[in-house]
Amino acid sequence: MTDDLFAPLSIRDTEIRNRVMVSPMCQYSCDRDGLATDWHETHLGSRATGGAGIVMTEATAVEPRGRITPNDLGIWSDDHADALAPVAEFVADRGATPAIQLAHAGRKASKTSPWEGSEPLGPDEGGWETVAPSAEPYPFAAAHDASGDDAEPPEPPRTARMDEEDIEAVVDAFVAGAERALDAGFEIAEVHAAHGYLLHEFLSPVTNRRDDEYGGDFEGRTRLVREITAAVREVWPGDKPVFVRISATDWLPDRESWTVEDTAELAPLLAEAGADLIDVSAGGIHPDQQVPDGGANYQVPYAERVGEETEALVGAVGGISEPKQADALIRNDRADLAIVGREHLRDPYFTLHAADELGADERVEWPIQYRRAVGK
Repeated sequence: MTDDLFAPLSIRDTEIRNRVMVSPMCQYSCDRDGLATDWHETHLGSRATGGAGIVMTEATAVEPRGRITPNDLGIWSDDHADALAPVAEFVADRGATPAIQLAHAGRKASKTSPWEGSEPLGPDEGGWETVAPSAEPYPFAAAHDASGDDAEPPEPPRTARMDEEDIEAVVDAFVAGAERALDAGFEIAEVHAAHGYLLHEFLSPVTNRRDDEYGGDFEGRTRLVREITAAVREVWPGDKPVFVRISATDWLPDRESWTVEDTAELAPLLAEAGADLIDVSAGGIHPDQQVPDGGANYQVPYAERVGEETEALVGAVGGISEPKQADALIRNDRADLAIVGREHLRDPYFTLHAADELGADERVEWPIQYRRAVGK
């Protein structure tokens, strides 16, 4: 029988109730301490109540300088794990699988929230020195110019080239973050290596100009993400999954950059390192990126290409907003998970509504408290 959107998915010994995943989406809603708040429990808990199979946190920084903004979620101390534990517990109580995205923003850190302009923050504004494979700051000025704003472009924070000690510290931070996430009750750990953040910066020749063992050729540039994936896998229980999110392409055809073919080559290496699923996104490394028209399924072909090259499962993202569309991705074996982002912001109950529309309402139940409103 062909799997569909509401077929359970078993990864290792973890049983996921359906093939819908809430994509990690930053909320920028902490109080500059990285601790989860009532907002996070409400935001993630409502999507679990809405029927999704996997509910994943936003990018959760493994160290303070790894935050995108001062208001980002963190997992760099036991206090952070304690604050996240009720979130994971509530998600699980609602039948969803709680997942966490472990992240480091690299040179894209130390800026304001999007509704404050995503402007870089200097030390006197609560910002900090960023780190990256090479000592080149994110080109905020180029992003500013592309926006059409006539004001003077902001100065980026200083970006330091990571030395061997810095790299070891980041690996250790991902491991410690995974251990704390496990203690907090999460079932899935995802390594964030996409969207122009630190691990993507090591992958891409646009941002990695090193000539040591963590730069240069494909093997060197992919070393750090492979090491971190293996290190997280080592401390994550054998019966629970590890995911890796990757940008399949930099969308920069006019220069040497990270390409879909690079991703296809990396995917089986990530599987060897312990990744059970590759979460396939794209872009984010540079404001010059040439983003294709963002229509329905516009990034799905990247997931299909990855799936051709690895035995790991794949998740597809990008313009997934309709139940029949998400269902077709699974039925046609284009992906193993439909990873739904913005539609979950518009509709926390996307999965329940999808079940009604697809005639699968007997396979996922509205909460008993709500059934009188939907004739159940």
